[in-house]
Amino acid sequence: MNIKENWINYIYSLQDRICAALEKEDGRATFREDQWQRPEGGGGKTRVIANGNVFEKGGVNTSVVFGEVTDPMRNQLKINGKSWFACGLSLVLHPVNPFVPTVHCNYRMFEVYGDEGTAADRWFGGGTDLTPYYLFEEDARHFHQTYKNACAAFDAGFYPTFKKECDNYFVNWHRNKERRGIGGIFYDHQRPSAEKDVQFWFNFAQSCGDSFLTAYLPIVQKRKELPYTEQHKHWQEIRRGRYVEFNLVHDRGTLFGLKTNGRTESILMSLPPTVRFEYNYQPQAGSEEDKLLQACLNPVDWV
Repeated sequence: MNIKENWINYIYSLQDRICAALEKEDGRATFREDQWQRPEGGGGKTRVIANGNVFEKGGVNTSVVFGEVTDPMRNQLKINGKSWFACGLSLVLHPVNPFVPTVHCNYRMFEVYGDEGTAADRWFGGGTDLTPYYLFEEDARHFHQTYKNACAAFDAGFYPTFKKECDNYFVNWHRNKERRGIGGIFYDHQRPSAEKDVQFWFNFAQSCGDSFLTAYLPIVQKRKELPYTEQHKHWQEIRRGRYVEFNLVHDRGTLFGLKTNGRTESILMSLPPTVRFEYNYQPQAGSEEDKLLQACLNPVDWV
């Protein structure tokens, strides 16, 4: 089996299926595609949707990139070897309606090669996490249950482990360990072993990727028509500011892309179109806004 070729084909297929479903859900906006090439090797397909009925801004990107291991990669990313290859899908959706959550999804495979060109290391990583602005507990339970089900077919320990990793990764450490949302699953550097070979991790990533629409679209359908006020939009933009802070300060994917001369427009596609940074903004205690904030400060076991 050519794992690399099969993974690339899967990632492109996933991009097509997700984009078609999101366009149907939006009903007005369609994805614009930019194909780009990276001078050092490889390229990708960036698809962006904007100013729709449902999605204010979003992107579903694929990249297939490769190159020589550089000193910054060795120092910053702890990668040893002569050359590398990475392929994955990265997705972020920022809806218009504050009652519809922002969502992020990323699934990728990475290989490192030695002097002879043979694979010296290979790992899989990924995850999907939800960033609501207003907390509907039934939505949180549905989202987490979907990924618990996807994990359970492979290893009963995956969901609690990867849920905790997610809670401890998407954190603005500089804001009293405030999470950017209510999590999901997140895993990285999962290397094939005798017990869990490369096909196992491929199939697991495929199951998680295929679960995205099941996890997210029912929430969109339930919340997209709810009436909202300027106050709701104001809070949405405050929380979007936290999203920006995490992506620019802490996110390893963003830092990797910028360190390896990735396409800046594709990397920063994840940022929302409008945000607010207000000095020491605090929601009123006991309000719906505060309810969401407390769930971000104190992760909940939803299922």
